[in-house]
Parts: sequence; structure tokens; C-alpha cells
Amino acid sequence: MSINAAAPHPEDFVTGRPFVFRNAIVITVDTPGVLENADVLVVGETIEAVGTKLQVPEGTLEIDASGGILMPGMIDTHRHMWQTALRGYGGDWALSQYFVFYYLQHGEVFRPEDIYAGNLLSALESVDTGVTTTLDWSHALRTPEYADAAMKAFEEIPGRFVLGYGNYLGAPWEWTAAPEFRSWVASHSPTDMHGLQIAFDVPDSENFPEKAAFEFARENGLRVTTHAGVWGATTDNAIDHMYSGGFMTDQVCYVHGTTLSRESYQKIAATGGTVSVATESEQSAGQGYPSTWQAPQVRHFGVVVDGHERLVERRLLLRHARDAQRRPLARAPRGPSQG
Repeated sequence: MSINAAAPHPEDFVTGRPFVFRNAIVITVDTPGVLENADVLVVGETIEAVGTKLQVPEGTLEIDASGGILMPGMIDTHRHMWQTALRGYGGDWALSQYFVFYYLQHGEVFRPEDIYAGNLLSALESVDTGVTTTLDWSHALRTPEYADAAMKAFEEIPGRFVLGYGNYLGAPWEWTAAPEFRSWVASHSPTDMHGLQIAFDVPDSENFPEKAAFEFARENGLRVTTHAGVWGATTDNAIDHMYSGGFMTDQVCYVHGTTLSRESYQKIAATGGTVSVATESEQSAGQGYPSTWQAPQVRHFGVVVDGHERLVERRLLLRHARDAQRRPLARAPRGPSQG
């Protein structure tokens, strides 16, 4: 038997008490697919069972989910959360205008409390739109105090967040070697709810100074997230350096990737790398079409917000995937009888 509570109150959710969603449209995102009028039983921190008319333990709290959709939380693999405070700007900017505004003007005046405010708003927005895991590509962390402010915001929102520690005002081989940064990393062990990665880019160069940052990440067991294939900034030359140096592994995520060559995509795929796609910002800023249709051999793609709406990004990506599939048909020669 169970307790029937179609409209539970906050005080009904007691630590250790099981709860079950009844009669929902359950999207499992695996073999079963979409289940109509299905139940989901949660015991502790584990989804114990999914099915119809589930038998549940005595005392289980019941939630009537009729007409609602229940699905796994979405994952955002790339969001500049600190910029949320200025989110209304730049909807029609080119990439160069974005660089000037954030990097050369307003980014320099951000204080730790501004990082906290932007992250808090962005984290709340993530959870509100069904995103339960977000990677914060936080490239405005000039000192550890800025990183503390970013993490403080995460602790106040019930979601899973990964801080991609970055500092666009410094060279990655310099700030990753700074004693204060290394001390901060040593004192912040990643947890299941609050992860840590290193965020930096690899612009074109001959001597590949970013090698030192990759080495630090490897020595400390930290993943790297990097903008790759960004028009005019990070090119195939960077991929060549990373590949030759042995730093292209399954511990690296490549963001955007719109202008990379097929050979570079093959290197990402062969080394187990992942690609993070931000369809709207890539096209609005003039970077090109999403890399999903150019690199089908890459096994794992992440759809990201990057300053825009989660479901808008997914619809745009679906639209362009269909366009890429059907474009050859549209260009095929037509006979007189085909109009």
C-alpha cells in the first residue's frame, strides 16, 4: 500500500521516504522510448523502477503526474554563466563584436560579486528549463576569489554544476602555473554535484605554449574544455599541435568546431574526444553550420545554450540536421516532368 497524495506539500518530502510519480508520459531516452501512463519510483537517490502500475513500499509518497512529461535531466556542456547578467546584449553581433564587448570592455570591470550574481541567475535558469547538469565555461576568473564566487552560486541551487576554470586575461600556461591557482585546485576536490575542469583555448602559434596547461590538467586528473574550430581564432593548426603532443584524448571537449577540416574531426573521433555544439550562437556570430553534419564519425556531441534558450538550440540543430540530409536532393537535376 502507499499514501495517496495527489498534491503533496513540501513537508511531505522527508529524507529517506520513497516517492513515486504516477501516470506520466515517461521519456526514458533508451530502448523503451516513450511510455504512456507510466510510473517512476525513487528510493533515496536511486530511480528504483520505471513501468506501469508499480508496486511501491509502504509509506511511499505519491505524486499525480497525469498529463506531464517526465524525462532525465538535460546536460548543457558549455555555458558562460557569468555573462548572464548581460544576456540581453549581442543577439545580432558578429564574433568580433562579442570579443570587444566582453573581453575588452565590460568583462574587465566584473567583480567577484558580479560573477556570483551571473552564475546564480544562470544556475536557476538551468534548473528551471530542465537542465540538471551544466558546465560553466568560466573564463573570467582572474583570481581564486572569482572562482570562490562562482562556486558559491552553485551551492545555492539544487543542480549539478561543473566549473570550467579559465582566465581570458592571462595566458593558460601562466595562470595554471601560478601558486595561488594551484593551491585553489588542491583545496577543491571535485564531488558528484560540483565538478572541476580547466577551460582555455589554443590559438595559432608555432611553439604551442599551451602544452604546459595540458600537462597540468593531466597531472591533476582534470578534463579540458577548449574552443576549437572558431573562425579566425582557433584552427586546424591547434588540433595538429594537440595531436602531435599526445593531448587529444577522451578527456578533452572541443567546443563549436564549425571550421575544422575533416582530418581534424577524424582526429577527435579517433582519440575519443567530444564536441559541444551551440547552433544559434555559431550561426548568429558567423562561425558557420553546426559541426554535427560535418563530423558524423564523432560519437558524442553535446547541445549547449551558450547564452540562448535550451529548446531553441535543439530545434535549430534538428532543423539543420534535416537540411544537411535533404540538401543533395534539392540540388539534384530535375527533368521536365518534375516541374
